[in-house]
Parts: sequence; C-alpha cells; structure tokens
Amino acid sequence: MKIILAAPRGFCAGVNMAVKSLELALEYFGPPIYVYHEIVHNQHVVKTFQSQGAVFVEELTDIPEDSTVLFSAHGVSPAIRSLAKERRLNAIDATCPLVTKVHLEAIKFAKEHYTIILIGHEGHDEVIGTMGEAPEAIILVETIDDVDQLQFEPSRKLAYLTQTTLSVDDANKIINRLKERFSWIVGPAKEDICYATQNRQEAVRILGTQADVVVVLGSQNSSNSQRLRELAQEKGKRAILIDGPSELNADFFLGADTVLITAGASAPEEVVQSTVAWLQQTFDATVEEMATQKEDVYFPLPRALRTLGSAPS
Repeated sequence: MKIILAAPRGFCAGVNMAVKSLELALEYFGPPIYVYHEIVHNQHVVKTFQSQGAVFVEELTDIPEDSTVLFSAHGVSPAIRSLAKERRLNAIDATCPLVTKVHLEAIKFAKEHYTIILIGHEGHDEVIGTMGEAPEAIILVETIDDVDQLQFEPSRKLAYLTQTTLSVDDANKIINRLKERFSWIVGPAKEDICYATQNRQEAVRILGTQADVVVVLGSQNSSNSQRLRELAQEKGKRAILIDGPSELNADFFLGADTVLITAGASAPEEVVQSTVAWLQQTFDATVEEMATQKEDVYFPLPRALRTLGSAPS
C-alpha cells in the first residue's frame, strides 16, 4: 500500500490562534478557564484541553461571575458579548479573523438596509454568531431549493454572505442560483470561504484522483472536515471521516493500493501521524507527502493575550 499524505492539511491559522490562546490562558490565569462552545470542532483537541482544566459550556449562565471565558474560533453574537459584560466575565475573544470579516460584512450590509442571504448550515456555531449581528436582516439558506422559495421585488436591496467552511462547489451553485433569480444581488468584496477550507478541498480534488480510498481526519461536527469527505465521495472514492486510528478497520481498505490521507482545519497533526503509523503497521505502507499549495498565513493572538506570550507560568 502507498499512502499519499496531502498538504496542506490540518490546523489552519485561525485554529492555531484559538488553540494557542487557550493554552496561554490556562498557563497564565490557571484553571478553570471556561470556553463558550468547543474551542474548535475536534474531539481530540477538546478532550485534551478538558484534561488540563478547560470547561466547555453552552450557556454563559453556567459560568460563575468574575471568571475568565474564552470565545471559540467560530465567533459569537453581540448578545453573548453583552451578557459576558453583565456577568463581569474576563472575556478573551479567539474568533477567527476570517469569521470576524463575515460579521463585519453583515453589520455593514444591515446598516445599508440590505436583506442579507446567509449561505450556511443551520445550528452551526459560526452561523448563529453571524446571524446574531443583524437577526432582523438575515435569512439563512442551505440549498438551492431554499433559494427557490425566496420571493423578493427588484426594489429590495439584497446581499449574500457565506459560512467560511462550506464546500466551494456547493456554495458557488447556491450563489449562482441567487444571481439567476435576483440579478441585482451583491456579495462581499472578497469571498467568505476561508483560504484553508479552499486549499484542503483543492488538495483532495487533485490528489484524490490517484487514490482508491480517502481518509479524512476530523470530527463529525466539523463542517470543513465533512466537506472533504463529501468531496471525495462525489469523485467516486471510498471515503471515511474519523477522529483517529481507533476507528479504522482493515476491511475498509480491501483492494486499496493507494490511500490519500488529509485532515480538516481543526484536526491536530498528531492524529494524522498516528493514523499513518496504523496503516504502516497494518499494511506495511509507504508514505509520500504531496503538496498542492503552500500556506504561510498567521493570525496574531487576541489583544488580551498578546502581552502574555512571555509571561511566566
């Protein structure tokens, strides 16, 4: 068996920033550090931080007043920020800057009296946060069928935005349908789907042609990881999304000469390497890393943590 190890893969700049933020907060302030929602959508990362004293909550009211809370990479609504102030929480904002970009676009369009069509997945943390910026102005769509249910007069100012972790192909199909139905609709100056999501999808699209099986490392609630698995399946490949090698079965690889391994933007490299090791041990596999793009993006720590980078533990 041959393993093709896709590059780029795994942590993006936003996840790196969020993970580093929580590491530094735990080191400087000490546990418990409360985190509103999962820091990133990856069970390995979440469980590791839980063992170090991070407490993940779904409601700010579950956090004692005057505690430290870290907002996850997916962003939060203004209502959550206000509630944190009311509860006198020391809030550290680890929102990915690319998500913040979408929030600012929503605010801008709403102030200009646009009706905003947000393309995304209902219930996703990022979508909830974005819609919270202008709930009266935003309509969520997930499919082309949703678009076809919309009815607007040409006098209605329309704009669209997208969740940052969508399938590029699927998002473009919905955007194109919006433009077909509402030719006057406008979009962001620069597309919202993040560079890392696009790069990982492109790697699967290109390198997957050489593979019989595609293994995606990531959690089931990771939107960008699910898109990688779906993309591989759409290309006719046997594909699986797993948190780690404990979920693998040798039977899944029957007849496979070449396996492509990639990882969603919130999956740590250590689970990639442990999966490679499992395949090497089980099938005496060889490994070749293939790169389709170089990434050198870096996001600074939240302002509240920048001066703590050299602080003693």
